[in-house]
Amino acid sequence: MSGHSKWATTKHKKAVIDAKRGKLFAKLIKNVEVAARIGGGDPAGNPTLYDAIQKAKKSSVPNDNIDRAVKRGSGAESGGADYETIMYEAYGPAGVAILIECLTDNRNRSASDVRVAVTRNGGTMADVGSVQRLFSRKGVVVVPKKQTSGELSEDALLEAALEAGLEEVSDNGDEFEAYTDPNDLVEVRKAIESAGLDYDSSEVQFVASFDQEVDSVDVAQKVERIIDALEDSDDVQNVFTNVDVTPEVAQALEDED
Repeated sequence: MSGHSKWATTKHKKAVIDAKRGKLFAKLIKNVEVAARIGGGDPAGNPTLYDAIQKAKKSSVPNDNIDRAVKRGSGAESGGADYETIMYEAYGPAGVAILIECLTDNRNRSASDVRVAVTRNGGTMADVGSVQRLFSRKGVVVVPKKQTSGELSEDALLEAALEAGLEEVSDNGDEFEAYTDPNDLVEVRKAIESAGLDYDSSEVQFVASFDQEVDSVDVAQKVERIIDALEDSDDVQNVFTNVDVTPEVAQALEDED
């Protein structure tokens, strides 16, 4: 299983900054709206909406904003946009694979934004399927090690959700990532909740089948610039990569921040 822990730690800190300037809020709200449109506005009967709402709440999105997004998506309130998901593929420096998931109401705008973000920062756009084949869809539940009941161990997490379909656990320093088949995600998340454990997010992601190790600060910075430029686009919902920076490079990047 791909381990993007060293990069994830760095990117999480950027996510906090994104939230302050509203970028993250807007994307989380859009995710809620789309989930409500696809599966209905009742979280009890729409697990995807439930998880989207929980993720938004854990990122401190105001409840009023979430409620309005649910109403727009379900049709109870006017003003919702007709969003569609589009995937773009690219390569960064050192052959790092980049998969870009857009949620947009304007294909031309998304294609232009993605191309500019990638090519102006040293990356190249890839043929359809050439990058996506390096990733597989997995259910991912992010569980912090610090729980109200104390420090969570990997064995305890496995015991809580193994029978529900948990396949593998990745240790990311301050948190665990629990991987499962996308069809088992809801049951695994419920098992984690039933065990009295808190979790940060539960969603289907694209997980790389192998890591591309980066041991150069210069290369890591170039990859980071591409990702930052992509995430600045309102249409880009998620960016997945197989980059795995070494501990030394990760520390250097953190020191710069």
